[in-house]
Amino acid sequence: MHKIAVQKGLTPVQEYLTERGYEVETIDFDAFTKAQTEEYDAIVITGMNTNFLGLETTATNVPVIDATGMTPEEIYEQIERSFI
Repeated sequence: MHKIAVQKGLTPVQEYLTERGYEVETIDFDAFTKAQTEEYDAIVITGMNTNFLGLETTATNVPVIDATGMTPEEIYEQIERSFI
């Protein structure tokens, strides 16, 4: 089972991924750095945080998905594509 970290406040995304069989954990914005060191298969955050987090220079081995403007279905599809 894949383990996905979803930023707090993205409840529809969390529910959709859970319904599709993913193990989903909610993370606070402040916990993003910790989330990168955990055993997650993907991290879903809102785009308003990407610049503040310095994602351009952040090294992580898992996909970090910007949920801004995306439906839960689109996020799910992007996660699925990352596992191919």
